[in-house]
Amino acid sequence: MAAKRDYYEVLGVSKTSSIDEVKKQYRKLALKFHPDRNKSSEAGEHFKEISEAYAVLSDTEKRQVYDQHGHAGVDGRYSSDDIFQGARGDFSDIFGRGGGGFDSIFESIFGRGGGGGFGFNQQRGSDILFETSVTLEDVLHGKKMEIDLQKQIQCDICQGTGCKPGTNKKTCVTCNGQGQVRQSRNMGFASFVTAAPCSTCRGQGSIIETPCNECKAQGRKKGSKKVTFEIPPGIDSGDYTVPEEGNEVPNGSNGDLIIRVRVQPHPQFNRDGKDIFYDQNVSMIDAALGCDVVVPTLEGTEKIKIDSGSQPNTIIKLKGKGVPHINSRGRGDHYVRVVVNIPKRLNKRQKQLLDEFQKNND
Repeated sequence: MAAKRDYYEVLGVSKTSSIDEVKKQYRKLALKFHPDRNKSSEAGEHFKEISEAYAVLSDTEKRQVYDQHGHAGVDGRYSSDDIFQGARGDFSDIFGRGGGGFDSIFESIFGRGGGGGFGFNQQRGSDILFETSVTLEDVLHGKKMEIDLQKQIQCDICQGTGCKPGTNKKTCVTCNGQGQVRQSRNMGFASFVTAAPCSTCRGQGSIIETPCNECKAQGRKKGSKKVTFEIPPGIDSGDYTVPEEGNEVPNGSNGDLIIRVRVQPHPQFNRDGKDIFYDQNVSMIDAALGCDVVVPTLEGTEKIKIDSGSQPNTIIKLKGKGVPHINSRGRGDHYVRVVVNIPKRLNKRQKQLLDEFQKNND
């Protein structure tokens, strides 16, 4: 599962940045990663990432949803087409000069129809948010999960066509099956091309004359599906993506399943990244004389030696006994902090012994 980067981080702006500042920064990055200028193999992915971030952060409503709920809020409320719809004018303004326009630029990257939810012909299902909690032991070993997910699935009566069995779709005569209507007009030395979804077929390129009685021409219906996914070792609290396990769209791309993971607090240990911390209480006498103690770890117990004369907050490291890091090899360490217990009440004999000890030490 790969987590989406924060939109503000993607564009290099802050939450207090104005719309104009967001637009200025996007223009700068878009020109940098435009595939006509940048021949890097990663340029296309960067271009998609910054364009999606801009489409959300430049829209007041979508930005407010994102600030409150993060990626899961935006993905659960808007389809890819919804996200980009409001920003099309800005994209055309940025890229339209010199010919091509917004849609031509994106077709050159994703192919006709969008290839990733940017075009008109291909639809994308909405994402689904699923929340779960895991233990620190799950962080160590990872966890395989199977859930019964309620979502939109392909209609089993019409097999996703939306047509009544025995009938077929008809090609839209308005757009000739393209799903969009294009207009071109000259503006000085440049030709400006605009494209809009066909109003007759609603961008589908075809028309259903006899709809399926089960799904009412939608090609999908409410249902359930068993989804299996892995919680990888080293995971931290946050949102993670299981690609294409969201709501299904016939002849389009499925949405994603967003797994919101919360790592539960542990009753004995504290975690800092891949390191584990544990407090071991010892008596004042044991700290002074030294002793052996058995301490718990995530994988059982370990015997450690408390050296004589150990001071409060002495740290003992158990190498490689922490948790894995999700993006690297190896494991962290397990740190034991020695907590020396000073008695609050002493009897007369104990006070005498401590007095004698202090005098002999002077």
